[in-house]
Amino acid sequence: MFGKGFQRKYALTDQGVRNTKQGTLWTVIVNLVTMGGVSILYQMMSGFIGTLTEESPLPGAAMMISIVLLFVLLSFVTHLQQYQATYGLVYNEVKATRLGLAERLRRLPLGYFGRRDLADLTETIMGDVNRMEHVWSHVLGYLYGAYISTAVIAVCLMVYDWRLTVACLWGVPVAFGLLFGSRKIASRSAERTKKAAVRVSDGIQEALENVREIRATNQEERYLAALDQKIDDHERIMIQGELGTGLFVNAASVIMRLGVATTILTGAELILSGSIDFMLLFLFLMVITRVYAPFDQSLALIAELFVSQVSADRMNEIYETPIAEGAEGFSPKGHDIVFEEVCFSYDKKEVLHNVSFTAREGEVTALVGPSGSGKSTCARLAARLWDATGGAIKVGGVDISTVDPEALLRDYSMVFQDVVLFDDTVMENIRLGRRGATDEEVRAAARAANCEEFVQRLPQGYDTPIGENGTRLSGGERQRISIARALLKNAPIVLLDEATASLDVENETKVQGALSRLLAGKTVLVIAHRMRTVEAADQIVVLADGQVAESGSPAELMAKGGLYRRMVELQRESAQWKLG
Repeated sequence: MFGKGFQRKYALTDQGVRNTKQGTLWTVIVNLVTMGGVSILYQMMSGFIGTLTEESPLPGAAMMISIVLLFVLLSFVTHLQQYQATYGLVYNEVKATRLGLAERLRRLPLGYFGRRDLADLTETIMGDVNRMEHVWSHVLGYLYGAYISTAVIAVCLMVYDWRLTVACLWGVPVAFGLLFGSRKIASRSAERTKKAAVRVSDGIQEALENVREIRATNQEERYLAALDQKIDDHERIMIQGELGTGLFVNAASVIMRLGVATTILTGAELILSGSIDFMLLFLFLMVITRVYAPFDQSLALIAELFVSQVSADRMNEIYETPIAEGAEGFSPKGHDIVFEEVCFSYDKKEVLHNVSFTAREGEVTALVGPSGSGKSTCARLAARLWDATGGAIKVGGVDISTVDPEALLRDYSMVFQDVVLFDDTVMENIRLGRRGATDEEVRAAARAANCEEFVQRLPQGYDTPIGENGTRLSGGERQRISIARALLKNAPIVLLDEATASLDVENETKVQGALSRLLAGKTVLVIAHRMRTVEAADQIVVLADGQVAESGSPAELMAKGGLYRRMVELQRESAQWKLG
């Protein structure tokens, strides 16, 4: 019952399965204890009737009070244990699940995030886990506990009279059969609702991220109208889904409650025929008042159990995506980066085809080419942020696909065009390059990256919070912090993707001078669109349409008169353009 299939179906951890078992066990005990109370009441009523009909003495008052108090105490203890098992333990499961998803996402290849947007992943970690938390705490233990306890009670009732047992419980399997028959309808409805919710999250996130562009183009009304429509669609789809599910749930509840009527009719018939006495019918009527109770909450929430399958599938999709794995140790012989017939496909479209070149240690290798030629893709493959789909990439003779990405990246410093900063101080954002670096080391890296100038203007200097992703800084200032972070790490391999793109001419010259001094002796892979930024490179690899078009020193490529020379001449012509 609680095997691997069950675990995957409800996206539970190993501890979550154990928690569900405990919740089920205590639910069974609570239900049986409750039926024990019905038995006590039946015995007391039988004794009372006996005194009226057979003049048999009632049990002593002290004994009756003791039995009732014992029952109350037992009921309190078992309900408390059930609460702890079904609610208390589940909250730890929610924490473990969110941490597990985050840890899994941390180890997934970067290419995975190109297929899933941020709003979708946020909806999984927050919305889907919330939905599953409700299922784990309110449904699973109660539902499976109700199955088991009802089966035990049914066996006990059979001992008294099988006909009344059937009349009492026939509605339970019929009601649940109806609900499970509607499962596909509920799942399709849940999938539509989830997609509508993601569209709303996407719309809100897009509006917040592009609020300046929306206002600058006077598109507020049109954009808000489109967002209103997404919200209205979500509300409509959700109401339709809940209405359809509610019809099945209420129909199942009515069918199950018909067992009361059939028990009374069957009992009356059996009494008239002399097959049973009134006290047996009285017992079954008392049982009916409690035997359906375990299913009340389950029936109300079983639709959520069906809907939860969509959320569980989305969580399992993250768990089951292969992670980038490899050896924990990385001991290359030098730090030459060698591309050997490397191919890479993105969404079945080949981006790189048989790319081969060597970025030598102690040299600067520049990747240039038209937009979309694969320059940034090569840089990401070199750091195993993505995995090549063909060929091999080696660092110091070691195939990087065999090395754990975290071990590999200890030897890399990276500055990409899209700078990522955290809502923390300047000091701590730079210190991310090397945890444990002293304040003076951080300041030295900042000075080398030409950060000192703007940091001194900040209210608290290096201790100034810079806002989410550095919103209180300019684009050039953010990029210089990113460069300082890479310089502080002082790794033997440095990847620079348009590292000076947001700097003015004066600051670009200063930063390039700092890079020239501090990157000496390292393997440097530079990606640039502006040809003048790579004129001093030791080697230039020109990419076009995902292939190496030509390679060599700047002088050699200029002499060839190929694509590189054409790009240089075009940029020189564009530099002379003026406003007319």
